[in-house]
Amino acid sequence: MSLVPGPGRAQTTGSSLLEELQLVVEKHVQYIQSLDKRKDELEYWLTEHLRLNGVYWGLTALHLLGHPDALPREETVDFVLSCQHANGGFGAAPGHDAHMLYTVSAVQILVTVNALDDLDRRGKGGREGVGRYISHLQNQDDGSFAGDEWGETDTRFLFGALNALSLLRLRSLVDMSKAISYVQACANFDGGYGVSPGAESHAGQIFVCVGALSIAGRLDLVDQDRLGAWLSERQLDDGGLNGRPEKLEDVCYSWWVGSSLAIIGKSHWIDKDRLARFILRCQDRELGGIADRPGDIVDVFHTVFGIAGLSLFGFPGIEPVDPV
Repeated sequence: MSLVPGPGRAQTTGSSLLEELQLVVEKHVQYIQSLDKRKDELEYWLTEHLRLNGVYWGLTALHLLGHPDALPREETVDFVLSCQHANGGFGAAPGHDAHMLYTVSAVQILVTVNALDDLDRRGKGGREGVGRYISHLQNQDDGSFAGDEWGETDTRFLFGALNALSLLRLRSLVDMSKAISYVQACANFDGGYGVSPGAESHAGQIFVCVGALSIAGRLDLVDQDRLGAWLSERQLDDGGLNGRPEKLEDVCYSWWVGSSLAIIGKSHWIDKDRLARFILRCQDRELGGIADRPGDIVDVFHTVFGIAGLSLFGFPGIEPVDPV
């Protein structure tokens, strides 16, 4: 799966209101299918460090669009397993270092295509080997998780660890109480959460922290009204959402903000119809794909999170998505 942007661009003018309100499902499916056929482009190789994530994004978009078989299953499973290391972790592509984020994507892909048995038969150490790799990245003092052996910590890695271990049914391998305490240490006065204790609130970090607390069954620790207010203030005049104050709207926050609101039961605190119109205006209706905002070049990252955002708010014709 290529992370090469384009070739299409979200339209800004020249379409009727009826056209703007339609999701061009078949065009998006074709766009995603085309991404691995662009190997003669320099950007294909410059984005190799995101290859496994890209497969997850494309596969998830296809499932939400009701086309789960649009990518070849066996080739997908073979590629994922080719990215695994002897320590159980996965890299972005064959030969790349293992990292938490790629390992999480690998688990999510294998679960999506019902291939955990393939992991047990053909993988390095089976699902238990993956679980051990993840658990060894937890800091036993404060409960945080590193991304890899070099020790960078980020609440994204903590959520990813709990997400993957939950899917593998191996949450008992980590200290959940310390992980919860670390998330709470990242809480801010405005109800949001940051990348680490003392860091500013950001919609992406809010999603991973609230998602982690949801997996742990501790949403009671969230100041839901205060957080809901902060999140609802992310909606701008054109209906799009930004990730923090004074920033531009971006389709990807349709997911990060929308899912966080859904988890705490505050989805009705934003205008879902205006958000849907914003997302649909970011489509390339001729070649498929979704951009960050109208007029910009499409890519698979914004395509999946735009579609997932529409799914969150019940847009017709899209499969329902779990906000966690």
